[in-house]
Amino acid sequence: MSTLHAKAAEEYLRHTDIVERHDKTFFGVRQKRDNMAQALPEWEDLREAASQIKKHTVSHLADYLQQFEENATRNGIHVHWAADAREYNDIVYQILSAHGVKKVVKSKSMLTEECHLNENLEQHGIEVIETDLGERILQMMHLAPSHIVMPALHVHREAIGDCFRSQGLMENLEYPNMPDDPNDPTYLTFVARMHLRRQFTEAQAGMTGANFGIASTGEVVVCTNEGNADMSTSIPKLHIVSMGIEKLIPDYASMGVFQRLLARCGTGQETTVYTSHFRGPRPGGEMHIVLVDNGRSQILSDPEHWQTLKCMRCGACMNTCPVYRRSAGYSYTYFIPGPIGINLGMLRGSRKYSDNVSACTLCCSCDNVCPVKVDLSTQIYRWRQQLDSMHRADATKKIMSRAMSFIFRHPKLYTRLVGSLHLARWVPSAMMKTPLNPWTYGHEMMKFPPKSFHQAWKDLKPKEDEQ
Repeated sequence: MSTLHAKAAEEYLRHTDIVERHDKTFFGVRQKRDNMAQALPEWEDLREAASQIKKHTVSHLADYLQQFEENATRNGIHVHWAADAREYNDIVYQILSAHGVKKVVKSKSMLTEECHLNENLEQHGIEVIETDLGERILQMMHLAPSHIVMPALHVHREAIGDCFRSQGLMENLEYPNMPDDPNDPTYLTFVARMHLRRQFTEAQAGMTGANFGIASTGEVVVCTNEGNADMSTSIPKLHIVSMGIEKLIPDYASMGVFQRLLARCGTGQETTVYTSHFRGPRPGGEMHIVLVDNGRSQILSDPEHWQTLKCMRCGACMNTCPVYRRSAGYSYTYFIPGPIGINLGMLRGSRKYSDNVSACTLCCSCDNVCPVKVDLSTQIYRWRQQLDSMHRADATKKIMSRAMSFIFRHPKLYTRLVGSLHLARWVPSAMMKTPLNPWTYGHEMMKFPPKSFHQAWKDLKPKEDEQ
């Protein structure tokens, strides 16, 4: 029985040119990450330091949260606590409602995606404008992000041009030296800039996420390449920060470690273009931080999966994952795709998102690139071992596993079967391509050698003994 992910991936793989482009694009980002890592002799030391800092912080989270709240309050910031998504949405709405806000500009935040904030505010009549360019494009196209760092990288510029025209964004715009190509990237960027500039000036409140919260100073740090977080907070007088409690780090020395890793791993840059520190409200303004649990405390209590809290959402595991690169983000049923999304989804609802655990080759590449050394593939393997007890194991795979177990327990039978595999060379390829042989989907059937490894080893052994 095919899983939801497998079915979605199969449909996506029909579009060969799109698949190749997606694969090449994200592996290109992975290669940039490798170049950055190789340029720093201390790279592995930085990874180990980041891993240990995160381990220390989450294991002393209550103390650091209290320190963070005390320092933030001292800085003139209003700090709120949300146990779950519902409480978080209520807090944000109450703050906006108290200030009579009808329009909010918001920089990219996966936490707001997790809690469905946009939908909640819109139901209350508050307009929410995403200001990260990729997020804004997807918002106008009514699509979800496909990647946590580069959410719209899968969208072609022709589709973006069509979207902008359908929204009337190009009307009454004066642009010098209009290009012949109506989907020229420079022109489309200009159109987006003019559109977003108007949103910034009209909004009564700005919202940001938080890449890091520094306990020793009570400030939040937001890293962007477009400066949209700065624009969202410098024009409106009301600033609301949405921050998962796992984003906390102890001090500036820790910040220096993560700053050197984040952009190098996520996009292959030395650093993001903007690294903005918000330690208090702007003059005459008001700043709120909403600290959100929403299941994170429960994850912390899980001895096998607590390490997911170390993740700093750089996206490196997606860029290297062969399954993500070939099946894209929309094939996953959890809103965060890739290796980290598989684990987070299972922690959110193991039965609901169990189909995603098969979207992994266990190649362990994600473990090798993770800047904080989350054992992603090991965790996915653990989830797979629980599928049968959850009654979510694939029936065909169970039958095949039992058959292989029987064969492996009987060496003579195993040897005879292996010795007969070379006969498959004479079977017509059309007969090999059946649902019982999924290898042939996307692959040419392998050529079996005339001798098995065991037989070739036996033939070689006497020659070694003679030497």
